[in-house]
Amino acid sequence: MKANFIKLDTIEKLEQLFSKSVENPIVLFKHSTTCPISAGVYQEISNADADIHLVIIQNSRDVSNAIARKTGVRHESPQAIVVKNGKVVYQASHYDVTASDVEKILKSDD
Repeated sequence: MKANFIKLDTIEKLEQLFSKSVENPIVLFKHSTTCPISAGVYQEISNADADIHLVIIQNSRDVSNAIARKTGVRHESPQAIVVKNGKVVYQASHYDVTASDVEKILKSDD
């Protein structure tokens, strides 16, 4: 496992991350602890060489809902979202989430 998972459990932390996305892209990952698909995708995203801001939807539904509102991306789980300069540059859900795609978008200059 290469990913550095960082718990994201408050809207205040989410707001700080969006501000920081101007300097560096951020990765948000919505995870359900009761879904077998989410468990498999968690294993996949754990291979990304990146900081992954982890939202456990059972514990932080308000944060998950705030992400949907701020990004305009409809909630799904599991779901990965990359934000640069306050804007979504990548989003995928379920088996479309791959560590290599996340790493590629983090390294791109877009």
